[in-house]
Amino acid sequence: MKPTLLVLAAGMSSRYGGGLKQIDPIGPTGEIIIDYSIHDAIKAGFGKVVFVIRKSIEQAFKDAISSKYKGIEVVYAFQEMDMLPKGMEMSVEHRLKPWGTAHAVWCARDVIHEPFAIINADDFYGYSAFKKVADHLIANKDEETFSIAGYQMKYTMSEEGSVNRGVCETDKDGNLTGIVERTDIFTKGTEIFTESTGTKINFTGEEPVSMNFMGFTPKIFVHMEEYFRNFLKEIGQDPKKEFFIPLLLNHLVKHKISKIKVLDVQEEWIGVTYAADKQLAADKIKKLVDAGKYPLNLWK
Repeated sequence: MKPTLLVLAAGMSSRYGGGLKQIDPIGPTGEIIIDYSIHDAIKAGFGKVVFVIRKSIEQAFKDAISSKYKGIEVVYAFQEMDMLPKGMEMSVEHRLKPWGTAHAVWCARDVIHEPFAIINADDFYGYSAFKKVADHLIANKDEETFSIAGYQMKYTMSEEGSVNRGVCETDKDGNLTGIVERTDIFTKGTEIFTESTGTKINFTGEEPVSMNFMGFTPKIFVHMEEYFRNFLKEIGQDPKKEFFIPLLLNHLVKHKISKIKVLDVQEEWIGVTYAADKQLAADKIKKLVDAGKYPLNLWK
């Protein structure tokens, strides 16, 4: 059975300055970043793609996607703030955004019944990352073993401002022992650092970080629902709190429920966090096209 790719495309793009960056053209002939991800996913062996979107962007998103993708099944799922586990009720009138990335994944539970990977819609991950994650999903026979594509921090920075990164801590076998969320990470010359804690923390740049490219079995949906219920009971009334995937993964490894392999990925991540990142990303992608890594007209 071929694995499925779950694309998280329901984000609000709050730091982008308006518009839907998920469908903003960036390739030399009008491609969006998702196009390159789907191209790489098909090549790596994925058989289906599921897009998690919001109802409010459904038409615009489908117009941008249309029927361009050949060789892979396309399915849609929706993330809305009122989508909660059965029997749970929560006031959402003061919330400004949906419940977070783990909630977005959980919202796709009814259309995914096979091993799957998740990615962000606005990130360019590189073919070798898709191949590593796909190979792990296909070879893995344990429903409680998951994976994370671990990018070196220095290859995930923005030249336009600070970034937040989940730094992966591992044991000697490369299994995750925890994800530490580091915020407001800057680059200055060759230096990478954050002062968000009040004390300056320097990084080597080689630390493995999670860019929300992860591999799961359907068992993760069971863990997500259980953790989400507890999340809602404890802090769900706070309009700013979100149910993030690293919160769940830390819980799973801390309590030795699951094993999560951090896969060493030697790729330069390309992302569009700020509007000014768009031209930088477009230039990098054009260089890959010029070098023959991708065809000029991706879907023709």
